[in-house]
Amino acid sequence: MKLLVEGSNLRGAVRIPGSKSHTIRAVAISALADGVSVIRQPLDSADARAAFRAYRGLGAAIEDAGELWRVHGTGGALRVPDDVIDVANSGTTMNVALGSAALLTSGTAVLTGDEQVRRRPCGVLEASLNDLGATVRATRGNGCPPFVVQGRLRGGDTTMEAMSSQYVTSLLINAPLGDGDTRLRVPVLHEVPYVHMTLAWLRRAGIRVEHAEDLSEFHIPGGQAYPPVDCVIPADFSSATFFLAAGALPENEVTALGLDMGDPQGDKAVVDYLRAMGAAVHVAEDGIRVAAGRLDGREIDLNATPDALPMMAVLGCFARGETRLVNVPQARFKETDRITAMREELTRLGARIEELEDGLVVHESALRPAEVDGRGDHRIVMALAVAATGLPGVTTIHGFEAVNVTFPTFIESLNALGAKTRLIT
Repeated sequence: MKLLVEGSNLRGAVRIPGSKSHTIRAVAISALADGVSVIRQPLDSADARAAFRAYRGLGAAIEDAGELWRVHGTGGALRVPDDVIDVANSGTTMNVALGSAALLTSGTAVLTGDEQVRRRPCGVLEASLNDLGATVRATRGNGCPPFVVQGRLRGGDTTMEAMSSQYVTSLLINAPLGDGDTRLRVPVLHEVPYVHMTLAWLRRAGIRVEHAEDLSEFHIPGGQAYPPVDCVIPADFSSATFFLAAGALPENEVTALGLDMGDPQGDKAVVDYLRAMGAAVHVAEDGIRVAAGRLDGREIDLNATPDALPMMAVLGCFARGETRLVNVPQARFKETDRITAMREELTRLGARIEELEDGLVVHESALRPAEVDGRGDHRIVMALAVAATGLPGVTTIHGFEAVNVTFPTFIESLNALGAKTRLIT
Protein backbone atom coordinates (compact mmCIF):
# COMPACT_ATOMS: atom_id res chain seq x y z
CA MET A 1 0.00 0.00 0.00
CA LYS A 2 1.34 3.45 -0.98
CA LEU A 3 0.63 6.73 0.78
CA LEU A 4 0.87 9.96 -1.19
CA VAL A 5 1.44 13.03 0.98
CA GLU A 6 1.25 16.60 -0.26
CA GLY A 7 2.91 19.43 1.62
CA SER A 8 0.55 21.13 4.08
CA ASN A 9 0.40 22.89 7.43
CA LEU A 10 -0.84 20.92 10.44
CA ARG A 11 -3.04 22.61 13.01
CA GLY A 12 -5.49 21.33 15.58
CA ALA A 13 -5.85 18.57 18.18
CA VAL A 14 -5.49 14.81 17.94
CA ARG A 15 -6.38 12.16 20.50
CA ILE A 16 -3.55 9.70 21.07
CA PRO A 17 -4.43 5.97 21.24
CA GLY A 18 -3.56 3.74 24.17
CA SER A 19 -0.03 2.63 24.98
CA LYS A 20 1.19 -0.53 23.28
CA SER A 21 3.64 -1.22 26.11
CA HIS A 22 0.98 -0.85 28.81
CA THR A 23 -1.58 -2.89 26.86
CA ILE A 24 0.75 -5.86 26.37
CA ARG A 25 1.77 -5.82 30.04
CA ALA A 26 -1.89 -5.64 31.04
CA VAL A 27 -2.78 -8.63 28.85
CA ALA A 28 0.13 -10.74 30.14
CA ILE A 29 -0.44 -9.99 33.82
CA SER A 30 -4.23 -10.45 33.51
CA ALA A 31 -3.68 -13.80 31.80
CA LEU A 32 -1.38 -14.93 34.62
CA ALA A 33 -3.74 -13.65 37.34
CA ASP A 34 -6.27 -15.67 39.29
CA GLY A 35 -9.73 -14.32 38.50
CA VAL A 36 -11.36 -11.94 36.03
CA SER A 37 -9.51 -8.79 34.97
CA VAL A 38 -10.78 -5.78 33.06
CA ILE A 39 -8.59 -3.80 30.66
CA ARG A 40 -10.22 -0.49 29.72
CA GLN A 41 -9.37 1.49 26.58
CA PRO A 42 -6.70 -0.96 25.37
CA LEU A 43 -4.76 -0.18 22.24
CA ASP A 44 -6.53 -2.06 19.45
CA SER A 45 -3.67 -2.65 17.03
CA ALA A 46 -1.86 -5.56 15.41
CA ASP A 47 0.76 -5.76 18.19
CA ALA A 48 -1.82 -5.67 20.97
CA ARG A 49 -3.92 -8.28 19.18
CA ALA A 50 -0.82 -10.47 18.96
CA ALA A 51 -0.59 -10.47 22.75
CA PHE A 52 -4.35 -11.12 22.97
CA ARG A 53 -3.98 -14.22 20.76
CA ALA A 54 -0.78 -15.46 22.40
CA TYR A 55 -2.28 -15.56 25.87
CA ARG A 56 -5.48 -17.08 24.60
CA GLY A 57 -3.25 -19.81 23.21
CA LEU A 58 -1.72 -20.26 26.67
CA GLY A 59 -5.12 -20.79 28.26
CA ALA A 60 -6.57 -17.39 29.18
CA ALA A 61 -10.15 -16.67 28.08
CA ILE A 62 -10.20 -13.14 26.68
CA GLU A 63 -13.42 -11.38 25.66
CA ASP A 64 -13.38 -8.36 23.38
CA ALA A 65 -16.05 -5.77 24.12
CA GLY A 66 -14.55 -2.96 22.09
CA GLU A 67 -13.06 -0.45 24.49
CA LEU A 68 -13.01 -3.08 27.23
CA TRP A 69 -11.25 -6.44 27.26
CA ARG A 70 -12.27 -8.95 29.93
CA VAL A 71 -9.64 -11.56 30.79
CA HIS A 72 -10.35 -14.79 32.67
CA GLY A 73 -6.88 -15.56 33.99
CA THR A 74 -5.12 -18.86 34.38
CA GLY A 75 -3.90 -18.31 37.93
CA GLY A 76 -0.47 -19.21 36.55
CA ALA A 77 -1.66 -22.68 35.50
CA LEU A 78 -1.00 -22.17 31.81
CA ARG A 79 -2.31 -24.58 29.20
CA VAL A 80 -0.22 -26.28 26.55
CA PRO A 81 -1.13 -24.51 23.28
CA ASP A 82 -3.14 -26.44 20.71
CA ASP A 83 -1.13 -24.80 17.93
CA VAL A 84 1.97 -22.73 17.28
CA ILE A 85 1.76 -19.29 18.88
CA ASP A 86 2.36 -16.70 16.15
CA VAL A 87 3.10 -13.22 17.54
CA ALA A 88 3.15 -11.70 14.03
CA ASN A 89 5.26 -8.50 14.21
CA SER A 90 5.19 -8.03 17.99
CA GLY A 91 8.67 -8.36 19.47
CA THR A 92 7.37 -7.38 22.91
CA THR A 93 4.82 -10.21 22.82
CA MET A 94 7.50 -12.66 21.72
CA ASN A 95 9.76 -11.85 24.66
CA VAL A 96 7.09 -11.68 27.35
CA ALA A 97 5.19 -14.76 26.16
CA LEU A 98 8.46 -16.69 25.89
CA GLY A 99 8.86 -16.25 29.64
CA SER A 100 5.24 -17.20 30.26
CA ALA A 101 5.56 -20.40 28.21
CA ALA A 102 8.47 -21.35 30.49
CA LEU A 103 5.92 -21.62 33.33
CA LEU A 104 4.27 -24.68 31.74
CA THR A 105 4.34 -27.69 34.07
CA SER A 106 4.21 -30.15 31.17
CA GLY A 107 4.09 -30.20 27.41
CA THR A 108 5.70 -27.95 24.82
CA ALA A 109 4.95 -24.55 23.34
CA VAL A 110 6.26 -23.28 20.01
CA LEU A 111 6.47 -19.53 19.41
CA THR A 112 7.18 -17.82 16.11
CA GLY A 113 6.48 -14.55 14.33
CA ASP A 114 6.71 -12.83 10.98
CA GLU A 115 9.90 -12.40 8.96
CA GLN A 116 11.01 -9.34 10.95
CA VAL A 117 10.44 -10.97 14.34
CA ARG A 118 12.30 -14.09 13.20
CA ARG A 119 15.36 -11.87 12.69
CA ARG A 120 15.18 -10.20 16.11
CA PRO A 121 17.66 -11.60 18.65
CA CYS A 122 16.26 -13.15 21.84
CA GLY A 123 19.23 -15.36 22.67
CA VAL A 124 20.03 -13.45 25.87
CA LEU A 125 16.54 -14.22 27.21
CA GLU A 126 16.75 -17.80 25.93
CA ALA A 127 19.96 -18.33 27.92
CA SER A 128 18.54 -16.86 31.13
CA LEU A 129 15.36 -18.93 30.96
CA ASN A 130 17.53 -22.02 30.59
CA ASP A 131 19.63 -20.90 33.58
CA LEU A 132 16.42 -20.72 35.62
CA GLY A 133 15.23 -24.25 34.90
CA ALA A 134 13.24 -24.03 31.67
CA THR A 135 14.23 -25.66 28.40
CA VAL A 136 14.18 -23.11 25.59
CA ARG A 137 15.65 -23.76 22.15
CA ALA A 138 15.83 -21.63 19.03
CA THR A 139 14.95 -24.00 16.20
CA ARG A 140 17.73 -22.58 13.99
CA GLY A 141 20.25 -22.34 16.82
CA ASN A 142 20.70 -18.60 16.23
CA GLY A 143 19.01 -17.09 19.28
CA CYS A 144 16.09 -15.88 17.15
CA PRO A 145 12.53 -17.22 16.83
CA PRO A 146 11.04 -19.74 16.31
CA PHE A 147 11.49 -21.16 19.83
CA VAL A 148 10.47 -24.47 21.35
CA VAL A 149 9.74 -24.02 25.07
CA GLN A 150 9.24 -26.42 27.96
CA GLY A 151 8.93 -25.50 31.62
CA ARG A 152 9.46 -25.09 34.31
CA LEU A 153 11.00 -21.99 35.82
CA ARG A 154 12.52 -23.15 39.12
CA GLY A 155 14.47 -20.01 39.97
CA GLY A 156 18.18 -19.60 40.50
CA ASP A 157 20.86 -17.15 39.36
CA THR A 158 21.29 -15.64 35.94
CA THR A 159 23.06 -12.72 34.30
CA MET A 160 22.01 -10.91 31.14
CA GLU A 161 23.30 -8.01 29.11
CA ALA A 162 20.00 -6.44 28.14
CA MET A 163 20.35 -4.73 24.78
CA SER A 164 16.54 -4.77 24.97
CA SER A 165 14.64 -3.98 28.16
CA GLN A 166 12.08 -6.57 27.07
CA TYR A 167 14.34 -9.38 28.26
CA VAL A 168 14.29 -7.99 31.81
CA THR A 169 10.55 -7.28 31.63
CA SER A 170 9.89 -10.90 30.66
CA LEU A 171 11.69 -12.24 33.73
CA LEU A 172 10.15 -9.63 36.05
CA ILE A 173 6.63 -10.54 34.96
CA ASN A 174 7.05 -14.33 34.90
CA ALA A 175 9.68 -15.25 37.49
CA PRO A 176 7.41 -14.38 40.46
CA LEU A 177 5.28 -17.39 39.46
CA GLY A 178 8.29 -19.72 39.31
CA ASP A 179 8.94 -22.34 41.95
CA GLY A 180 11.88 -20.64 43.67
CA ASP A 181 13.62 -17.29 44.01
CA THR A 182 15.36 -15.71 41.04
CA ARG A 183 18.46 -13.55 41.30
CA LEU A 184 19.06 -11.55 38.16
CA ARG A 185 22.16 -9.50 37.40
CA VAL A 186 22.01 -6.95 34.58
CA PRO A 187 25.42 -5.38 33.95
CA VAL A 188 24.14 -3.68 30.77
CA LEU A 189 20.61 -2.30 30.49
CA HIS A 190 19.19 -0.22 27.66
CA GLU A 191 15.73 1.43 27.68
CA VAL A 192 15.62 1.84 31.46
CA PRO A 193 12.17 3.55 31.63
CA TYR A 194 10.47 0.43 30.26
CA VAL A 195 11.78 -1.58 33.22
CA HIS A 196 10.45 1.09 35.58
CA MET A 197 7.09 0.73 33.82
CA THR A 198 7.12 -3.02 34.47
CA LEU A 199 8.08 -2.51 38.11
CA ALA A 200 5.15 -0.09 38.49
CA TRP A 201 2.79 -2.83 37.24
CA LEU A 202 4.27 -5.30 39.73
CA ARG A 203 3.91 -2.86 42.63
CA ARG A 204 0.23 -2.31 41.79
CA ALA A 205 -0.25 -6.09 41.78
CA GLY A 206 1.49 -6.52 45.14
CA ILE A 207 4.33 -8.57 43.62
CA ARG A 208 7.52 -8.44 45.67
CA VAL A 209 10.72 -7.54 43.84
CA GLU A 210 13.88 -6.15 45.38
CA HIS A 211 16.33 -4.34 43.14
CA ALA A 212 19.41 -2.16 43.15
CA GLU A 213 18.76 1.52 42.61
CA ASP A 214 20.51 1.37 39.22
CA LEU A 215 18.57 -1.78 38.23
CA SER A 216 21.74 -3.81 37.94
CA GLU A 217 20.48 -6.53 40.30
CA PHE A 218 17.07 -7.99 41.11
CA HIS A 219 15.83 -10.49 43.68
CA ILE A 220 12.47 -11.96 42.66
CA PRO A 221 10.85 -14.29 45.21
CA GLY A 222 9.08 -17.26 43.61
CA GLY A 223 5.72 -18.79 44.51
CA GLN A 224 3.82 -15.51 44.19
CA ALA A 225 0.44 -14.93 42.53
CA TYR A 226 -1.19 -12.10 40.60
CA PRO A 227 -4.57 -10.71 41.66
CA PRO A 228 -7.04 -9.63 38.97
CA VAL A 229 -6.40 -6.32 37.19
CA ASP A 230 -8.81 -3.44 36.62
CA CYS A 231 -7.00 -0.72 34.71
CA VAL A 232 -7.35 2.07 32.18
CA ILE A 233 -4.60 2.06 29.55
CA PRO A 234 -2.96 5.50 29.29
CA ALA A 235 -2.24 7.20 25.98
CA ASP A 236 0.96 6.24 24.18
CA PHE A 237 3.85 8.73 24.22
CA SER A 238 5.66 6.70 21.55
CA SER A 239 2.76 7.26 19.15
CA ALA A 240 2.35 10.85 20.31
CA THR A 241 5.97 11.58 19.34
CA PHE A 242 5.01 11.95 15.68
CA PHE A 243 2.34 14.56 16.39
CA LEU A 244 4.29 16.42 19.06
CA ALA A 245 7.22 16.73 16.66
CA ALA A 246 4.86 17.66 13.80
CA GLY A 247 3.78 20.66 15.86
CA ALA A 248 7.38 21.87 15.87
CA LEU A 249 7.63 22.01 12.06
CA PRO A 250 7.34 25.43 10.38
CA GLU A 251 3.94 27.14 10.72
CA ASN A 252 2.40 24.17 12.57
CA GLU A 253 0.64 23.93 15.93
CA VAL A 254 -0.58 20.56 17.23
CA THR A 255 -2.16 19.51 20.52
CA ALA A 256 -1.85 15.84 21.52
CA LEU A 257 -4.74 14.89 23.82
CA GLY A 258 -4.86 12.30 26.59
CA LEU A 259 -1.19 12.27 27.63
CA ASP A 260 -0.15 12.04 31.27
CA MET A 261 3.32 13.37 32.12
CA GLY A 262 3.11 11.42 35.40
CA ASP A 263 3.09 8.09 33.59
CA PRO A 264 6.38 6.12 33.62
CA GLN A 265 6.59 5.91 29.80
CA GLY A 266 10.09 6.87 28.75
CA ASP A 267 9.04 8.57 25.53
CA LYS A 268 7.57 11.50 27.46
CA ALA A 269 11.19 12.72 27.31
CA VAL A 270 10.38 13.81 23.74
CA VAL A 271 8.70 16.84 25.32
CA ASP A 272 12.08 17.83 26.76
CA TYR A 273 13.84 17.14 23.45
CA LEU A 274 11.47 19.50 21.64
CA ARG A 275 11.89 22.23 24.23
CA ALA A 276 15.68 21.92 24.05
CA MET A 277 15.55 22.35 20.28
CA GLY A 278 13.45 25.52 20.56
CA ALA A 279 9.84 24.42 20.00
CA ALA A 280 7.11 26.16 21.97
CA VAL A 281 5.68 23.51 24.31
CA HIS A 282 2.76 23.90 26.71
CA VAL A 283 1.74 21.04 29.00
CA ALA A 284 -1.86 21.19 30.26
CA GLU A 285 -4.12 18.74 32.06
CA ASP A 286 -5.93 17.71 28.88
CA GLY A 287 -2.98 17.58 26.50
CA ILE A 288 0.35 18.86 25.28
CA ARG A 289 0.48 21.68 22.71
CA VAL A 290 3.54 22.15 20.50
CA ALA A 291 3.98 25.10 18.17
CA ALA A 292 6.71 25.90 15.69
CA GLY A 293 9.71 27.82 16.94
CA ARG A 294 13.20 28.42 15.66
CA LEU A 295 14.71 24.96 15.94
CA ASP A 296 18.38 24.46 16.74
CA GLY A 297 20.29 21.21 16.52
CA ARG A 298 21.25 19.47 19.75
CA GLU A 299 22.97 16.30 20.91
CA ILE A 300 20.29 13.98 22.29
CA ASP A 301 20.95 10.70 24.10
CA LEU A 302 18.21 8.35 22.88
CA ASN A 303 19.20 5.26 24.87
CA ALA A 304 16.01 5.38 26.93
CA THR A 305 13.82 6.31 23.95
CA PRO A 306 14.89 4.33 20.87
CA ASP A 307 11.43 4.56 19.30
CA ALA A 308 11.91 8.33 19.00
CA LEU A 309 14.89 8.01 16.65
CA PRO A 310 13.00 8.07 13.31
CA MET A 311 10.98 11.20 14.15
CA MET A 312 13.86 13.03 15.80
CA ALA A 313 15.97 12.35 12.71
CA VAL A 314 13.29 14.05 10.63
CA LEU A 315 13.16 17.00 13.00
CA GLY A 316 16.93 17.35 12.78
CA CYS A 317 16.58 18.12 9.06
CA PHE A 318 14.53 21.22 9.95
CA ALA A 319 16.84 22.41 12.75
CA ARG A 320 19.69 24.87 12.32
CA GLY A 321 23.17 23.37 12.53
CA GLU A 322 23.77 19.78 13.52
CA THR A 323 21.61 17.33 15.47
CA ARG A 324 23.37 14.32 17.00
CA LEU A 325 21.21 11.34 18.01
CA VAL A 326 23.51 9.12 20.05
CA ASN A 327 23.83 6.11 22.41
CA VAL A 328 21.03 4.14 20.79
CA PRO A 329 22.70 1.02 19.28
CA GLN A 330 19.58 -1.05 20.01
CA ALA A 331 17.75 0.89 17.27
CA ARG A 332 19.49 -1.46 14.85
CA PHE A 333 17.53 -4.42 16.26
CA LYS A 334 13.95 -3.18 16.02
CA GLU A 335 11.57 -4.03 13.17
CA THR A 336 14.45 -3.03 10.94
CA ASP A 337 17.83 -1.38 11.40
CA ARG A 338 16.36 2.05 12.03
CA ILE A 339 19.73 3.81 11.97
CA THR A 340 20.62 2.68 8.46
CA ALA A 341 17.02 2.88 7.25
CA MET A 342 16.55 6.50 8.33
CA ARG A 343 19.87 7.53 6.83
CA GLU A 344 18.97 5.95 3.50
CA GLU A 345 15.38 7.17 3.32
CA LEU A 346 16.09 10.73 4.47
CA THR A 347 18.97 10.87 1.99
CA ARG A 348 16.42 10.12 -0.74
CA LEU A 349 14.56 13.22 0.44
CA GLY A 350 17.73 15.29 0.17
CA ALA A 351 18.96 15.15 3.75
CA ARG A 352 22.60 15.51 4.71
CA ILE A 353 22.92 12.78 7.27
CA GLU A 354 25.70 10.56 8.58
CA GLU A 355 25.47 7.17 10.24
CA LEU A 356 27.23 6.46 13.53
CA GLU A 357 27.64 3.03 15.08
CA ASP A 358 25.10 4.04 17.73
CA GLY A 359 23.08 6.78 16.07
CA LEU A 360 22.90 9.55 13.46
CA VAL A 361 24.30 12.99 12.74
CA VAL A 362 21.67 15.09 10.96
CA HIS A 363 22.42 18.44 9.31
CA GLU A 364 19.89 21.13 8.44
CA SER A 365 18.72 20.17 4.97
CA ALA A 366 16.44 21.47 2.23
CA LEU A 367 14.29 18.38 1.79
CA ARG A 368 12.44 17.64 -1.45
CA PRO A 369 9.70 15.15 -2.34
CA ALA A 370 10.70 11.69 -3.51
CA GLU A 371 9.64 8.05 -3.34
CA VAL A 372 10.65 6.42 -0.04
CA ASP A 373 10.19 3.03 1.57
CA GLY A 374 8.81 2.52 5.08
CA ARG A 375 10.82 -0.73 5.40
CA GLY A 376 7.83 -2.51 6.97
CA ASP A 377 8.44 -0.45 10.13
CA HIS A 378 5.52 1.48 11.55
CA ARG A 379 7.69 4.18 13.14
CA ILE A 380 9.67 4.81 9.98
CA VAL A 381 6.45 5.09 7.95
CA MET A 382 4.92 7.59 10.37
CA ALA A 383 8.10 9.66 10.58
CA LEU A 384 8.35 9.87 6.80
CA ALA A 385 4.66 10.80 6.53
CA VAL A 386 5.11 13.72 8.94
CA ALA A 387 8.26 14.79 7.09
CA ALA A 388 6.35 14.77 3.81
CA THR A 389 3.79 17.26 5.12
CA GLY A 390 6.62 19.80 5.42
CA LEU A 391 7.83 19.44 1.81
CA PRO A 392 6.64 21.21 -1.34
CA GLY A 393 5.01 18.74 -3.71
CA VAL A 394 4.01 15.11 -3.29
CA THR A 395 6.01 12.40 -1.51
CA THR A 396 5.21 8.72 -2.03
CA ILE A 397 5.71 6.32 0.90
CA HIS A 398 5.67 2.59 0.19
CA GLY A 399 4.49 0.09 2.80
CA PHE A 400 2.07 2.36 4.63
CA GLU A 401 0.13 -0.63 6.06
CA ALA A 402 2.86 -1.09 8.69
CA VAL A 403 1.19 1.60 10.83
CA ASN A 404 -1.44 -0.96 11.85
CA VAL A 405 1.09 -2.43 14.27
CA THR A 406 0.59 0.44 16.75
CA PHE A 407 -1.52 3.23 15.25
CA PRO A 408 -4.26 2.01 12.87
CA THR A 409 -5.95 5.45 12.85
CA PHE A 410 -2.75 7.37 12.10
CA ILE A 411 -3.79 8.64 8.68
CA GLU A 412 -7.22 9.76 9.91
CA SER A 413 -5.53 11.68 12.72
CA LEU A 414 -3.01 13.26 10.35
CA ASN A 415 -5.74 14.30 7.91
CA ALA A 416 -7.80 15.82 10.72
CA LEU A 417 -4.94 18.26 11.29
CA GLY A 418 -5.02 19.39 7.66
CA ALA A 419 -2.73 16.90 5.93
CA LYS A 420 -3.43 16.15 2.27
CA THR A 421 -2.99 12.44 1.69
CA ARG A 422 -4.15 9.69 -0.65
CA LEU A 423 -3.85 5.93 -0.23
CA ILE A 424 -3.21 3.66 -3.22
CA THR A 425 -3.71 -0.05 -2.68
